[in-house]
Amino acid sequence: MNEALSGDRLGLLQTFVRIVEAGSLSAAASQLGTTQPTVSRRLRALEHSLGQQLAQRSTHAWRLTEAGRQCYERAKLLLEDWSAMQAQLRGAQDEPEGLLRVMVPHALGQLQLMGPLLALLRCAPALSVEWLLNDQAPNFSSHDLDCAIRVGAVTDPSVVALQLGQVPRILVAAPELLADRTPPSHPAALADWPWLALGSYYRHELQLHDPEGRTCKLALRPRLITDSLFALRHAAVEGLGVCAMSAWMAQPHLADGSLQCLLPGWQAESLPVHLLYPYQRYQTAKLRHFISAMRDSLSGLSGLGRDEAQASGPDAMLPT
Repeated sequence: MNEALSGDRLGLLQTFVRIVEAGSLSAAASQLGTTQPTVSRRLRALEHSLGQQLAQRSTHAWRLTEAGRQCYERAKLLLEDWSAMQAQLRGAQDEPEGLLRVMVPHALGQLQLMGPLLALLRCAPALSVEWLLNDQAPNFSSHDLDCAIRVGAVTDPSVVALQLGQVPRILVAAPELLADRTPPSHPAALADWPWLALGSYYRHELQLHDPEGRTCKLALRPRLITDSLFALRHAAVEGLGVCAMSAWMAQPHLADGSLQCLLPGWQAESLPVHLLYPYQRYQTAKLRHFISAMRDSLSGLSGLGRDEAQASGPDAMLPT
């Protein structure tokens, strides 16, 4: 039996995945630190083991067969599961290492989460993070993500959603907007005021509630609708209108007086913050350490304690 046939099948699968992702036998050989004939022998050994031709090869072309495409998808899952199982069995205290790809909302990712991220990187010198700022719902397959942080409802039943906290939303406006107006005593009085809207969460309607359970639904005609929390805050500070804003985002401007809180007893519905990752049997050390760092940080947004954070499995549909 030759070298390739005597190799373990897991190693053959690893070589096959590397070939597919590198795009050629020669590129895979270079990445693996071996020769192209060796890589070719390993590919033939895997095909012999499976009884299927995985690739069609010629002098100038190389492409997967249908069996090869199926093998690649299954092999990736198998190898990821194997790596995750190794990490799990080594224990939760393993040092995180390797690259972690994370998608986070712009505002949270630039302001609230940079501190804990940098602290994690200082404590884990073998860990690297690709920090992708994006306010859209994550697509784990197309973006090749390890995890994502998402503000708002989660409707994807294929992911694990770990609730990290709640973001209270308060009504704010600049002092100059209030200068020539009677201070409102009830939300209904704000119906004719100029409004700003964060289109991801409210546009032409906003429902408010108070601690006693009373509600008030306002019909809005916003002067500005934006999908950026930064743009919303800037417009509010400039006096363009009233808006419902995340309390943590408004806090520095409430402190320096550039924004004022309207009707402190009334708030818009709080927004949940989730950490999402694709369902898997085992968590890698890098994902476990990242989850712990983010949970400790984001629980402070609303006072939600670490022990109160709730995880929902792949079948969970979180409330809108």
